[in-house]
This record gives sequence, structure tokens and C-alpha cells, in this order.
Amino acid sequence: MGGDHLIVERDGPVTVLTLNRPEARNAFSPQMLSLLEDAWVDAEADDDVRCVVLTGGGGHFCAGADLKAMFSPDEADPHGRRLREDRDLAWRALLRHRRFPKPLVAAVEGSCIAGGAEILQSTDIRIAGRSARFGISEVRWGLFPLGGSTVRLRRQIPHCRAMEMLLTGDHYPAEEAREMGLVNRVVADGEALAEARRVAGRIAANGPLAVRAVKRSVQETEGRPEEEALRIELEIGGPVFASEDAREGTRAFAEKRQPEYHGR
Repeated sequence: MGGDHLIVERDGPVTVLTLNRPEARNAFSPQMLSLLEDAWVDAEADDDVRCVVLTGGGGHFCAGADLKAMFSPDEADPHGRRLREDRDLAWRALLRHRRFPKPLVAAVEGSCIAGGAEILQSTDIRIAGRSARFGISEVRWGLFPLGGSTVRLRRQIPHCRAMEMLLTGDHYPAEEAREMGLVNRVVADGEALAEARRVAGRIAANGPLAVRAVKRSVQETEGRPEEEALRIELEIGGPVFASEDAREGTRAFAEKRQPEYHGR
């Protein structure tokens, strides 16, 4: 499903989205962004989808935007027409103007540069192959990283590391990205997707109401004063305890069995 530039695969409660322009190191195209927008909407609306994995095909994650395709689109391409008619669509597809409510795991091999590193910052858990490389290189070409990096990166890794990445445009190996906190862990080349699927499976086995409430609380309390944030946390987390899932979870714990959650 999904068309040429994006592959959408369902694996039980996990959806895997694969950026699929390997000849261009999976650089963003109008078609890819259009299909990503639809994929996010579908995954959010489907209660049976409990976790999403984002990856790239052909040994790379994403080399950023295909500037030629984005700024000189094919006039006959319906995806390019859709982007022209809906100016916010690209930002939603790139998760700049969308807070995706379900857990999102990234599996990174090869290049994760510019827009690829920017969409990475909207993911929750990140697995990298050993040869992966990361960079936000817009300043090298006189451009600005408008995908959210000047806001999000400094909140996710130490200030001085974020500023070095943003101001030099340098590329960093996977182990250094792990050391600075940009990715969770590094695995052997070719194994990032398998590890991301394993992590997604663990998440999907947990209570879906609880998982979504945890992510929502993290998103909605960011940057707020502690007293206000704790009030919001209580408003979001409290109702989880009244759910059928919570009762099933506590019964399963007492009976020493795996719980069967239904998202109610």
C-alpha cells in the first residue's frame, strides 16, 4: 500500500512506514509528503494501531528534501498540486505542525541528514545502524532548517552539542549521536529495523490507553511550570485508572499472566 515513494505495512498492532526513494537516499518528494500525510492520519484514526515505526529503504533513512522536486514540481503531478493547494500539508507530513499521539520509533540506516534529522526529532525512540550518519546541514547551503530543529534539538540534547550541529552543518557518526543523546542505541548495520520492530512490539503489548496518556502528558507538559504540569499530568493520567484496561492489567498481574488489553 501507499504508492511508490512510501510503503505502508501493517504488522498486527504496529504500522511500519518506509520512505522509498532509494535512488535519492529517500529525499522528500511531493509524492512522499502527500502519502506521509495520509499515513499519519490513518494511523492516528485506527485504534488497532498502537505504535508506528518510521524507516527508510535501500540502506538510508532520509537525506532531506529533494530541492529540485520540491521547488520545481511536475505540474501534472496530483501530489505536487495537493501541496500547492494546501500549504500546511508538508509541515504536517514532516511532523512540524502535528503532534502525533501514538508512540513513534525510528529505525535509521545510512544518511539521516537535514530534513531527515528534523523529522527524526519528532520520534520518541531511535535506533541506528552503526554506519548511520546524522547532520543538519542547511547552513552549509545558505538555508535555514525550518523543520523545527532550532526549537526542538536544544531541548533534546545538550545546548552546546545542538548549537554545534546547527551552526557547523557537520555530520556525525552513529556512536557520537548516541553519546549526545540524539539516538537511544546503535546496532549492527542492517539491524535497525528489526530492533525498532522489537521495541514497537514491546510498546504495543502494553495498555494502549496508558501508553497514549503517557505520551500526551509528556507533550502537553513540556516547558510548563512544575505546579501546572503536575496538574495536567493528573488530569490526563487519573482517568486511566478507571479504565477496563487498568482492571485487566491488575487482574493479570495478580494471576501471573499476560494481560489482554482492548483499549477501553
